[in-house]
Amino acid sequence: MPEQQFVLSIPDELEAGAYANVANVWHSPYEFTIDFGVTGQPALSDDGSVTVPVRVTSRVRLPVSVVFPLLRALNSNIALFEQQYGPVPTGDDPDLDTPS
Repeated sequence: MPEQQFVLSIPDELEAGAYANVANVWHSPYEFTIDFGVTGQPALSDDGSVTVPVRVTSRVRLPVSVVFPLLRALNSNIALFEQQYGPVPTGDDPDLDTPS
């Protein structure tokens, strides 16, 4: 059987995309859900803890069968990114988060 090739069509209202600087992943036996969001101003609570509000900008639900192909695609794209631009900043190394 020949390999399927998907042709993506993006509606005009989705073409700009949605910005997100945080993602949260959860799952059921049948699907994974990824909530993408934008962080707001951190707030100091009376007990001294800091809470960061997050406004969800997009929720994506994936059937379990799509998760591994997505991970493989992300992995190969991260490798290509790092070949072209260098290591991806992770927040673990402050030197990587500062453009040189």
